[in-house]
Amino acid sequence: MALSTIFSRAQEAATFLRERLDPRLQKPKVAIVCGSGLGGLADAVHEQPRVEIEYSSIPYFPRSTVQGHAGKLLFGFLGTQTSVVLMVGRSHYYEGHSIEDVTFPIRVLKLLEAETIILTNAAGGLNPEYAVGDITLLNDHIFLAGLSGLHPLRGPNVDEFGVRFPPLSDAYDLSLRRCVHTAWQGITKSEKRRLHEGVYAFVSGPSYETRAECRLLRQLGADVVGMSTVPEIIVARHAGMRVLAFSLVTNNAVLTPVPRGDDHLLQSTSSGDLDTILKEGKADHQEVLEAGRQAAQDIQRLVVQVITDVFEKNRDV
Repeated sequence: MALSTIFSRAQEAATFLRERLDPRLQKPKVAIVCGSGLGGLADAVHEQPRVEIEYSSIPYFPRSTVQGHAGKLLFGFLGTQTSVVLMVGRSHYYEGHSIEDVTFPIRVLKLLEAETIILTNAAGGLNPEYAVGDITLLNDHIFLAGLSGLHPLRGPNVDEFGVRFPPLSDAYDLSLRRCVHTAWQGITKSEKRRLHEGVYAFVSGPSYETRAECRLLRQLGADVVGMSTVPEIIVARHAGMRVLAFSLVTNNAVLTPVPRGDDHLLQSTSSGDLDTILKEGKADHQEVLEAGRQAAQDIQRLVVQVITDVFEKNRDV
C-alpha cells in the first residue's frame, strides 16, 4: 500500500464502520487486539448493543488466514459502561501481507477515536523462570526486523497520524502497567498462573526459532518471543495511542544446544530415541491454541478489571 494513500484509505474504512454502528459504539474508548487462541475475550462483551463486522467486508482490511484468528471486529461494551472494539484475530507479516497492511487496522482504530489499545499475543518463553500458562506484561521490545529496515513507518511520514521520528522509550504506558499489577491482586485466577513483566522480541516467522536463535534473543534481553504485536505498537504510538500489551506464554523455547552427531554418549542410541531427544520442547501451534484456551478466563478477567479500574473508577492513571 502506497504510504500517500494510507490516510485516505483509513478514513474510508473508518467511515464504512461508523455507518454500520449504533451511535453509542461509534467512538470506542478502548481497542483490544486478540491474539492466537485469545478470542475468548469476546465472551466478556455485553450482548446489547453489540455489532460484529467481518474483516472481509471492510475496505482495505487485511484478512487473517491463521487458525485461532476469527477475523472480525466486535463493537460493544465491557465492564459497566466502557465502549470497546475488539480485533478478534490479526494479520501477520508472515502470511504475505506487507508491513503497512498488517498495521493498517491500528490506523483505522485511531480514526475511530480509540484512545487506548490493549494487545494480546501468544509467545514462546525465553526466560527460564517463565512457565507455560504464565502471563507477561510487556514493558519493552526488541525489533530486529525494524532495526534492519522492515519498519511500519518507513517511507514518507503520514503527518495526519504522527511525527516523523516518534520516540519509543515510553511505548508501554507505566500508569496502565501499575494498574495491571493492582488488578491482578484482586481477581480470582489459577493459582499456578503468574504475572511477569518483561521484554518481547519480534521475529517475522512463520517458522519457530532455532535453539541458537532463542539463545541469541535471550542474551539480548528478551523474555518472550513472537511473530506479532510490535509493528502494531509502533503504529499505535506514532498515532498517540496509549499502549498496554500482554503475552501469554504458550510454550517454552529450547535454549540448550542441539546434540552433536559425534557425541560418544549417543553412539549406541537408536534412531527412534535420537528423534525423541531432538524433538524435546519443539513448538506446536495446536499446543499454542490449547494454552490460550486454558488461560483465556484469567486474561479476560484481568483485562475487564483493568478497563473497569481505568475508565469507570476514575483512578489516577
